[in-house]
Amino acid sequence: MPLNPEMISPCAPQESPVLPSGAPAPQTPIVPSPPPLPPNISDLTFPLPNGLAAPAPPPPLPPPPPARGVAPPHVFGLEKSQLLKEALEKAGPVPGSKEDVKRLLRLQKDRFRSDLRWLLFCADLPSLIQEGPQCGLVALWMAGALLVPPSGVPLERLVQVARDRGFTAQGEMFSVADMGRLAQEVLGCQAELLCGGLGPPNRDRVLQHLLAGHPLLIPYDEDFNHEPCQRRGHKAHWAVSAGVLLGVPRVPDFGYAEDPELPGLFLPVPGVAHQPPPLPEDSNPGLVYLLAKQGKSWHYLLWDYEHVRESNQQLTDFSPARAADGRTYVLPAGGVRAGLCGQALLLTPQGSSH
Repeated sequence: MPLNPEMISPCAPQESPVLPSGAPAPQTPIVPSPPPLPPNISDLTFPLPNGLAAPAPPPPLPPPPPARGVAPPHVFGLEKSQLLKEALEKAGPVPGSKEDVKRLLRLQKDRFRSDLRWLLFCADLPSLIQEGPQCGLVALWMAGALLVPPSGVPLERLVQVARDRGFTAQGEMFSVADMGRLAQEVLGCQAELLCGGLGPPNRDRVLQHLLAGHPLLIPYDEDFNHEPCQRRGHKAHWAVSAGVLLGVPRVPDFGYAEDPELPGLFLPVPGVAHQPPPLPEDSNPGLVYLLAKQGKSWHYLLWDYEHVRESNQQLTDFSPARAADGRTYVLPAGGVRAGLCGQALLLTPQGSSH
């Protein structure tokens, strides 16, 4: 791919990362430069709309036989770590994306309003456990399964090219712009640098991207349970989102089917054109959830969109603990604020019209 450095326009550092109301956010094209299943799926139900009563659960079934033919998650460094091997053996087979998401919905059913219908859009992502500070490259590797099917590219190649280009020393990635350049070079995909945060006016752009089945790379501060938090960038981490859960008053007229196991949950019918759903108003929180994966767990995570937005918007400082650990890290000019704050990466396969 020919280089055109004049087209590269990374986000400029700002004293306040929040854009003035109504101002358009720059969205810059980047061109490369130098678990066992629940015991009974019927005893945990999604909230029922309109006050409908759930049917009485049937008697408990005997435990299912061990699953066969289910591929384990990819675990980088597995051959060198007995601890990882033991953890993987205890975890059992990894469910598919929709089964894993349904597990989340059952566990967190109290979070969702029962007077709404819920629409689930979720693309299949593999899992990969990171070794060292490689969360960004692991997130990009996961996204590669959607961008370079069927299996993406080896993580080792992403790491090597990132080092060769001077983007990383230990596997860390503190620049969304550099991540986009790496994605374009190694995965051959389209990469769009999103500046100005995940809120308006970028919010609908992000949601439409996820509804189309494309991956989104998001830097955020990671709490102890992998949830987004606010630590001023001291816990900076990366995740990849490839799905969204929307709460809507009514389901579009065609192309959706209610899940037989979770009343109130609707999914697009595979292979059938579906009507685009209405996007919840930004002023009505708690109706949009991102489905994400990151390099410290092989399960999906379900995050309130506003919590992700707030965490992404306050990434300003390099971790004092890392600054004092004696290792070398690559930071962009302007530091964490310039490289990560209020930014995300929209990735689409080469030639995609979306």
